[in-house]
Amino acid sequence: MKRGASVEGDDRLRLFVALRLREADLDRLHRWSQDVLRDRVGRGALRLVRRDDLHVTVAFLGSTPRRDLDVVTEVVTQAARVAQPIELAPVAWRETRAVGMVVLDDRDGAAGRLARAIQAELAARDLYRPEARPWLAHVTTCRFRQPPRLRPVALPEGTCVPSDVAAYVSRLHPSGSRYEVLASVALPGSPSGDGMGPATEDESRTEDQPDTEDQRSHGRSTE
Repeated sequence: MKRGASVEGDDRLRLFVALRLREADLDRLHRWSQDVLRDRVGRGALRLVRRDDLHVTVAFLGSTPRRDLDVVTEVVTQAARVAQPIELAPVAWRETRAVGMVVLDDRDGAAGRLARAIQAELAARDLYRPEARPWLAHVTTCRFRQPPRLRPVALPEGTCVPSDVAAYVSRLHPSGSRYEVLASVALPGSPSGDGMGPATEDESRTEDQPDTEDQRSHGRSTE
């Protein structure tokens, strides 16, 4: 388990769990966003998610007592230790009222099994409210006020292999939400290790963006 940002002084935290992506995957997804999305709708018409903040949300917990953070990280650690190698492939583009996303094919279903295991354990500990609709593997790449109704000719090439699974805190700021990694665990088959050691990155990632999405559905098809 790799520790990240400090949360001392916060009584409650807006938490979520997500899969982090390899550097090469971040490069490829962000380059696609810049080349395809921004060029199609024009600069200023949407806001791209920053490269370092692209991720695959597993579960959005919402406002959570700080004392429960250790429980969340324990759940994440235990699930990561028995996870199978994950491979995700871009298969579709989808828009909601506030975000655009690249939908991912969960090859062999390993990501879905990991997500369901984490969700079930968090729900059993009264830290997560399960959603009626199935979990959808995807990466949110942009946000907007009005859906641009894009029809990208091509999707990002290649496959994505998550490097680790992490607990994030979402902090509200005047400029929008800022995401910070609190703790992360390497996944099997990733460059970070075999899933039982710490992630190799030493710095938490942050994201400044307008807080326009429905946080209860963060990480699902209605994000």
